Amino acid sequence: MGQPKRKHSKQRSRKRRGANRFSLPQLAKDSDGTRFRPHRVNPANGEYRGRQVLDVEL
Repeated sequence: MGQPKRKHSKQRSRKRRGANRFSLPQLAKDSDGTRFRPHRVNPANGEYRGRQVLDVEL
């Protein structure tokens, strides 16, 4: 296995890690058009996978 000839600087490592740090969360769309995080209950109306699972005051 090859060995590095020089030490990578902290700045170089942080640049590499920081390049894919910030990304917008992917949002799913409900039947009434509201957007929410996937695989979670929709906080706007309390539905999950087309079924009402929470009582939400509208």
